[in-house]
Amino acid sequence: MRVCLIVEGAYPYVNGGMSNWIQQLMLYMKDTEFIVQSIAAKREETRSFKYQIPDNCLEIQEVYLLDDDYMSNRRQKRLKMTSEEYEAFEGLLFGKEVDWKTIIRFFAEKEVSLNALLSGEDFLSMVLAYYKEHFARISFTDFLWTMRSMYLPLFTMLKSRTTEADLYHSASSGYAGIWGAMQRYLYDKPFIMSEHGIYTREREEEIIKADWVKGIYKDLWIMQFRKVGMCCYDFADQVVALFEEARQFQIELGCSENKTMVIPNGVDSHKFENIPQKQEEDPFIHVGAVLRVTPIKDVKTMIGAFGLAKSKEPRLKLWIMGSLEESEEYAQECRKMVADLNIQDVEFTGIVNIKDYIGKMDILLLTSLSEGQPLAILEGFAAKKPFIATNVGNCRGLIQGEFDDWGDAGYIAPVMNTSKIANAILDLAGSQEKRKRMGETGYRRVCTFYDEKNIFEQYYQLYQRMAEKEKVK
Repeated sequence: MRVCLIVEGAYPYVNGGMSNWIQQLMLYMKDTEFIVQSIAAKREETRSFKYQIPDNCLEIQEVYLLDDDYMSNRRQKRLKMTSEEYEAFEGLLFGKEVDWKTIIRFFAEKEVSLNALLSGEDFLSMVLAYYKEHFARISFTDFLWTMRSMYLPLFTMLKSRTTEADLYHSASSGYAGIWGAMQRYLYDKPFIMSEHGIYTREREEEIIKADWVKGIYKDLWIMQFRKVGMCCYDFADQVVALFEEARQFQIELGCSENKTMVIPNGVDSHKFENIPQKQEEDPFIHVGAVLRVTPIKDVKTMIGAFGLAKSKEPRLKLWIMGSLEESEEYAQECRKMVADLNIQDVEFTGIVNIKDYIGKMDILLLTSLSEGQPLAILEGFAAKKPFIATNVGNCRGLIQGEFDDWGDAGYIAPVMNTSKIANAILDLAGSQEKRKRMGETGYRRVCTFYDEKNIFEQYYQLYQRMAEKEKVK
């Protein structure tokens, strides 16, 4: 069987939970051939591989959302839509219902120049009509360019080259899911979509907070991502959530309940069995954070909370372990914050082998604004460490237990609440017995419910069911 894995903004160019999941999935299914369709915004985002590509991964293909002939000075052949195509595009841009099959056929069957499409009479006509009805008080030029920039990445995705496989598996909805939906329709092969976070909700939150989107356009952006999400749900044969609350949210967003299922993340707890541990004479209480230093991880709140706790417990030391490259400006701001507040004993390690560090930690910490089901927490549990996390995604379920009554494996704090995060750090710092007890609870939980082998076996069985349905070998 040949499976095409589709991922946006991650594997194999970015370290992180989703990329690790893809790597381990391919390594587990050694008898399955894989092609990875990697989606990035720009070519410079795909500088070098961060992973050693498994032998059963036959090819890494790239699609760049902002890499087309758009704004080319070359003369383009005039593009004329049929009435059916015009109605489909009008529905995509401004309607509630979208005829995705007509949209997909349009890009698959025609030699489409995005320059000709976005500058053509048909696009201009439908944008102008909507502008006159709803936005006439603002500049039409501004409105037109906003619509072009909004749909350029989506249209680039839809006109990208297709790849034939026996099964398509997207690691999110959004642009990756759209590409999977397109293959599902064109090749009539099964399409599975796993959501490691609820993409539509995450984009809505980003747009609401974003400075780069003017207030008057925010509803249009949100509407676009909702339509994209519904397309992914409609075309998918199976939609996988990491935990039950996420599955319920998928249903609320419009996914058919009978398509949904839960397969959580998993880790190999055995790889943390013989790792270096803290020395008895070590005077510090080590607080570790395994993450990419990006705004979504809210490292600034972490630094603020640690600084507050450090002022009351001088033995604390913070280790921020993970990539500093993904958002270099934010990483610099975090370093500056540490310096400006004169917080001592904060280490930014960059990318490291976590097994060399995690055993030496006393407490692990995650202060994200948004998460799905963090592998960082599961790995912390596998290393028998108590965890403090913000109340996002499935963090509460992991720490307090969804399927057992064994007690807490750490603390949950509200998002951006430095004082409560600091208090949790101080509480654990003050009791070695509590750290040990919570660490053992987390270890028992991860071994029982989140074992990597059992999790990937569920995906293997899902692949087999889909293949059997389609009579694929």
